[in-house]
Amino acid sequence: MPRAPLACPALLCALLAAAPALAGFSVCNRSLDEVNLALGQPGENGFGTSGWWLIGPGECASPLDRPLDARFLYVFALDAFGRVLLEGATPMCVGPGRFEIRGATDCLTRGYLEARFREIDTGNAADFMLTLHPDAE
Repeated sequence: MPRAPLACPALLCALLAAAPALAGFSVCNRSLDEVNLALGQPGENGFGTSGWWLIGPGECASPLDRPLDARFLYVFALDAFGRVLLEGATPMCVGPGRFEIRGATDCLTRGYLEARFREIDTGNAADFMLTLHPDAE
């Protein structure tokens, strides 16, 4: 005698359907301001940078929606007024609007701006989430 399929309780089904899947590299903004994010990563022909991802307060974005293939990623972030929110020690190139730049050196001579990116150690994970918190005042 065939068995009827098990029913999924409505609340459980809704929670499972609404759960976001972590894919590749995600960034969540826990500040009260919009964040403009740039990402640097190694590629087949050396380093490259890309941006800007606009992440609203309390929102998350996935700049890389594939499994990570590098241990280190590089991140630079500005607020909506152009103030630096996250920086580090690694110089790379950024553009004033949406950009994809191959190479991380000679930014000014190539017509780009130089920014100091923070190195993020993903620990060789396939998926990694970075959370940006507001500064403690």
